[in-house]
Amino acid sequence: MKPPKEKKTIQLHFLVSDRELCLLKERMEQTGISNLSVYLRKMALDGYILNLDLSDVRELIKLLRACSNNLNQYTRKAHETGNIYAADIEDLHERLEELWKVADLLLDGLTNIP
Repeated sequence: MKPPKEKKTIQLHFLVSDRELCLLKERMEQTGISNLSVYLRKMALDGYILNLDLSDVRELIKLLRACSNNLNQYTRKAHETGNIYAADIEDLHERLEELWKVADLLLDGLTNIP
């Protein structure tokens, strides 16, 4: 549960050059923040904003869902027919091994973020 929003009643003012304003706007755009006050407050309080490209993680989740669907199909087939082919199990095992390799690479990359 989020704490209630704190009412902001104190204004802070400071001056920047044209070049600094351009840099601020560029960095805001890079982080996906469109409100200057929010960006400046976040930077002042935390010192940095981490904006990660998680497209690889989304791809991994997509592949895991596909594998999970395959496993469910194999399970249904085993229940319906009373047997399952060793080749199907081996195929699923190979796919899962590949997914674990990708997951390990992603986690290594995330732990090495400066």
